[in-house]
Parts: sequence; C-alpha cells; structure tokens
Amino acid sequence: MVLKRILRGIFTLLGAVVGYGVFLLGRFFIGLLNIDSSLSITKTEQTGIAVCCAIISGFIFFRLMPTLGKQSRKMAKGIESDLQGVSTNELVAGTAGLIVGLVIAFLISNIYTGISVPYLATALTIATYVVMGYLGVIVASKRFPDFGNILPSGKKEDGAFSKGRQKKNSDASPKILDTSVIIDGRISDIMKTGFIEGSIVIPEFVLVELRHIADSSDALKRNRGRRGLDILNKIQSEYGIEIYNTVSEKALEEIPEVDVKLLKLAQIMNGKVVTNDFNLNKVAAIKGVEVLNINELANTLKPVVLPGEEMQLFLVKEGKEHNQAVAYLDDGTMIVVEEGRKYIGQTITVLVTSVLQTSAGRMIFAKPKGK
Repeated sequence: MVLKRILRGIFTLLGAVVGYGVFLLGRFFIGLLNIDSSLSITKTEQTGIAVCCAIISGFIFFRLMPTLGKQSRKMAKGIESDLQGVSTNELVAGTAGLIVGLVIAFLISNIYTGISVPYLATALTIATYVVMGYLGVIVASKRFPDFGNILPSGKKEDGAFSKGRQKKNSDASPKILDTSVIIDGRISDIMKTGFIEGSIVIPEFVLVELRHIADSSDALKRNRGRRGLDILNKIQSEYGIEIYNTVSEKALEEIPEVDVKLLKLAQIMNGKVVTNDFNLNKVAAIKGVEVLNINELANTLKPVVLPGEEMQLFLVKEGKEHNQAVAYLDDGTMIVVEEGRKYIGQTITVLVTSVLQTSAGRMIFAKPKGK
C-alpha cells in the first residue's frame, strides 16, 4: 500500500513536469508566431500560468494512475506470456539485433546534426532509433537459423544429412501430451524410438489433473493417476522435458475443461495434441487441430489378417450373441468366433471370415474350420 502511494506521488510529479513542459512548448510557439508582444503578459503572470499548467497536469496524472496501473499490469502479463513462447536462442539473437540496430541508428543520427530547424533533429533521431532497433530485433530473430547454419560446429556430419535434420527439427511442430497418453505409458517407448519430432510440451494443467486423479478416493483412479505421475517423472528424467507454465496464458484463464484447454493451447502454439482419447479426436477435427492418437498408431502396426486365413486360437469366453465365443491375439485384438461356444476353454483352428476396422480398434470374425 505504501509502495502504491509512493508510485502515485512520483506519477503525479511526472504529470506536473509534463504540464510545465506543455507551458514551455506553448510559449515557444507564441514567440515563433510573434504574438507575444500583443499579449503583454508579465513574468509574474507567466509564472502563474506555468504553475496552473503543472497543477492541472499533475491532477490529471494523479486521477489516471489507477487506470494506467491496471493497463500496465495487463500489458506486462501479455509480454510475459509472449516471451514464454520465445526460445533462449531467439531471445539472445533479438538482443544482439537490438544492439546492432541501435549502433546503426547512432551512426545515422549524426547526419541530423546540421539541421537548423528546432526539434526536427531530435524527432528524426528518436524515430531512427526506434525504427532501426525494431528492424534489428526482427531481422535477427527471423534469420537466426540461417546464421546458425553458417557458423561452423565442432561435430562433423555429412552435409546433406545435417541440413536435412536441422530443417526437419526446425519445421517440426510442438507435440502436446494429454493426461490419457501419459497414464497409458506407451509414449515413453515411442519417444525412445525417436519417431516423435519437435519439442514435447506437458501443460501445467495436465499435471494438476494428474495430481487430482492420484488423490482420488476411487482406488482405480488413484492407481492410474500414480502411474501417470511415474511415467511423467520418467519422461522428465530421461528427456529433460519441463512442465509448460500456462498460468499467464490469457486465452486459457477462463476455460474450465482440460480437453478444451489442450486444443486452445495447440492452436496458440501451432502444435499437435498426442492423446488416446477418441472423443478428443472428434472435437479436434471440428476445431481444426491435428491429433496424434497412440491407439490409432498401435492398430495400424498390428499384423494384417485377411479373410480366408487359418489361425490357432484359445477360446476364452462367451460372446454377446448366441453361440459365439471370444478369443484374443497377443496384441489384444479381439476375435469373435461364430458357432464356437462349445469349444470354450479349447484351442482350435478357425477360419477368418471378415475383418472390421473401426476408429476404436479392429475386430476379427471367424468360424471353426470345417463348419
């Protein structure tokens, strides 16, 4: 509270200085137009006018302080959220570009010293510094990867392979992991193979959801949540992945649902969501967000089974329909055997009749050989 009062006092004093500056600027223009002689204002009156300008401007600044304070906090929050999406390399490159731009602006501004028009040289100098500083930051940030390719590296690689790999890494979009794929655990093995490119993003609200699941009163949910935390610790320790802080993301503040937050974050970062949630796939298609579904990948990699093939199966249980039996392959694929109810508990030879591929998985229908 004391700090706010001090800042408000400083801001009010600044307003008084601005008001006095306005008075000086007005007096300059009056002298420039040669109308001061007709006004015949004494020095005492000029002092009074200057004091009034300072008081009025200071009062205006005093009243505007709360509003400007709120706007400045919002602006600082926005800048902070924008900087979170900037890599360290881009930040260093932007700083270097700013320094180079300011040096060039200093050299250019020396040309303006010969201008005799009052304040024009100062205005041109300020404009040159602003423009060159901005251009320095933009050019350095955008062209930083090209500078990195020019600089020699200590590790020798084949030229074509090195360029191709650098381009692939720079073009790869961020992969945002959701809760279901972390609990599943297969993402750790997939990352080990190197098939997932680009940066891996684990949002902070996903970690919060995992903690809530791990603290659930339901034993099944609690075990799944703890498994997800174990997988998350494993991913962090092996690959050095950090939790992405989304608290300052203004667009995510008022979104309560985790799935909707994931899709919004993917839109903000221009990334892809990695998930096992079939319903999230549908919503993402509506939102125009790309999704990598681990279950779809697993189904794609399953061995191809064609109608007419023979298989040796152990029938486990009854099916939903009359006289059906159910068996499973080693990868978990369910096989429905028509007229196989009497063979439950036995290993028999079956003949594949049809294969049904759905977005939720694959089902194989068969019948005992000879039937």
